[in-house]
Parts: sequence; structure tokens; C-alpha cells
Amino acid sequence: MSVADTPVAAADLETGPSSALITLVAISTGALVANLYYAQPLIASIAPEIGISPDLAGSVVSVTQIGYGAGLFLLVSLADLVENRQLVLIMLGFTTLGLIGAALSTTAVPFFLASFLIGLCSTGAQILIPLIAHLVPANRRGRVVGNVMAGVLTGIMLARPVALFIAASFGWRAVFWCSAVLMLGIGTALVRVMPQHKPRGGMHYGQILASMAGLLRDMPILRQRAVYQALMFAAFNLFWTAAPLMLAEHFGLNEHGIGLFALAGAGGALAAPIAGRLADRGLTSALTAGAMAALALCFYATGWAAAALALAVLLVLTIVIDAAVQVNQVVSQRLIFSGAPETRGRVNALYMTITFVGGALGSILGTVTYHGGGWTATATLGGLIGLLALALFALQARAPRAA
Repeated sequence: MSVADTPVAAADLETGPSSALITLVAISTGALVANLYYAQPLIASIAPEIGISPDLAGSVVSVTQIGYGAGLFLLVSLADLVENRQLVLIMLGFTTLGLIGAALSTTAVPFFLASFLIGLCSTGAQILIPLIAHLVPANRRGRVVGNVMAGVLTGIMLARPVALFIAASFGWRAVFWCSAVLMLGIGTALVRVMPQHKPRGGMHYGQILASMAGLLRDMPILRQRAVYQALMFAAFNLFWTAAPLMLAEHFGLNEHGIGLFALAGAGGALAAPIAGRLADRGLTSALTAGAMAALALCFYATGWAAAALALAVLLVLTIVIDAAVQVNQVVSQRLIFSGAPETRGRVNALYMTITFVGGALGSILGTVTYHGGGWTATATLGGLIGLLALALFALQARAPRAA
């Protein structure tokens, strides 16, 4: 019997998953999430070729994001109902079909349908994360979740520059073909090494969805951490929506230069494993406050760096901003996964849905602030978001002592 055919046993929970499985899950989650971002820097190439007017070009990305948002709520919760390995492989299969469909599309409607499917099923990444948390002993959970989240951030940060580099040489369709091949490779590897995990029975899909309101009501830690990360992710998307415009306007960078800047900014992913290890030692409050404070201070400092044309300083600040968002994510997921194992799929669905809404709002605000007041307005708002998150965390931290 292969590893993939073996259900999770009690002994497995004591020793934890192998390094090979953790690495594969980190790569898989990063590659799946990257599918949301490939089209962003390619809008100018994709839109005219499939017959989309310049005014609607942004919909090339929006449809994928809408699909992802729907999948977070409707599909990730299935992790508490359906055998996880089977569910992930099915979603990988449909993601691959969506990528092939996008690569073959010559008109808008097929491309939009394919994009929605890509976004919907790329949420398989958010099934893998609670699964790996389930396999890990509690005293190592933060470290392992941190390693996996490093893969997620790396996927987010590498998606845009990789898409630019591939499209520059082979055209935008090659980006989707390459990702489809990658999905097939990941699926093949997961079949070989991913163990089965069948949730406890007793509920049907309607009950699973209906129970989510109760989970949100009864788990204050879920509500709190979701709001914190929604704010942090809003700041992250605020930054990366406006930063390419600022880099082109202030520093004269072309698409390749911006891609290299984003590539270097992916160094923030290195903070995730460190944050996980520190969270396992009980330093969750210090990590949370530190991440929020760092985000606020670095946002304000980017205003000076952009005005002074200090590109090296701006790059360092960017890495710290990305690291701060990642640290809070790792701490948050370690805390919310500490509850009942049979609810982790729904808990992660709620957490990521709320986080995603924050990120979507941040993307909108990035465009609005930059066009309304330049990078100064964007940096000011980003700093205020960090301070708001810190104030909310401070109020929550005082609440138990006041009770």
C-alpha cells in the first residue's frame, strides 16, 4: 500500500508529516495561488487579442478574483465533508482545465469562463493548509504552517514577474500553458505522497454551510484574527496595486524593472518560517503587535523613499511590509487551527473569505489613492491601516484583563 492510500493514523499525528510532503504542499499552495496573479501584468496584451475594450480590461483579472472569492466560501468548507486528498486532486484537475481554456480562448466569453474556473478551483490551496496543520503536532504547527505560507507568499510575489518574463519571450498564452503543466506535475506528485484524510461524517453540505455563521459567532479568536489579517492584506494589496505606478513614474522603471523589484520583494517570504517557530514558543502577541507596527512605520517611510528616489531603501521597506503581512498570517492561522479538527475547513474558509474581502478593498483603494494624491496618499493610507490594526489588537488584548 502506498503512502497516498494510507489514511492518517494517530502515530502520524505524533511524528508529523515528512519534510518532502511539507515541501510539496508549500510548492503546491504557492503555485495554485499564483494563478490569481498571472494575468495582472498582461492585461494590455490579453484584452485586445480577445476583444475586450480598454475600459473593461480590468475585468481580465476581476473575474478570476471573483471566482476565488466564491471558492473560498463554497468549496474550502468542503474540507470538513469530503476526503481531502480526493477533493484537492479534483480541484487541481479543474484548475488545469481552466488554464488550458484560457490559453486557447480567442474571444472574451470563453476566457472569462476559464478565468472564473481558475479562480474557483485554485482555492485548493486553502484545503491543503488546514490539512497540513491537522497532520502536525501542536508544538510544531506554527513552524510547519509558516513554511507552507512562505510558499504562498512566494507564489504571489513571483507570479507577476514570471508572467512578464514568459510572455516577453513566448506570448501571454504560454503563461497559462506553463501553469497547466505545473498543475499536472503537482497533481502527479500529490497522488504519490499525500495521505488520505476523511473528515468525520454526520453532516451534509447544506448543514456545513449553515454552521459557518455559528462558528463565526462562537469563535472570537476567528473573528479577531480574520479582521486583523483583512486589514493587513488590504495594506498589502494597496501597496502592490499602486507600487508599479509609482516605480514607473518616480524611478522610470519599465515592466522588466518592476518585475525584478517584485522578485526581490519576495524576500519577505523568509519571515514566515521564523514567525512560525516563534509562535510555537508562545510569542503570538509580540509577533502580532510587531508586524502591525512595522507595517505602519514602513508605509510612512516609503513616502520619504519615493520622494528621495532612494530605490534601495524602498526595496528594504517593501521586504519588511511583505514580511509583516506574512508574520501576522502565520500567527493567525496557527491560532485558528488550534480549535476542533473537524471544523478546520470551515474555519479556514471563513478566515480566508474575510481576508480576501479586505484584500479586494485594498486593491480598489490603491488605484483611488494613487490617482487622487500620488504615492503620498497611498503611503499615508497604508500607515493608517497598520495603526488601525494595532489599535484594534491593543483593545482586544486589554479586554480580558478588564473583565
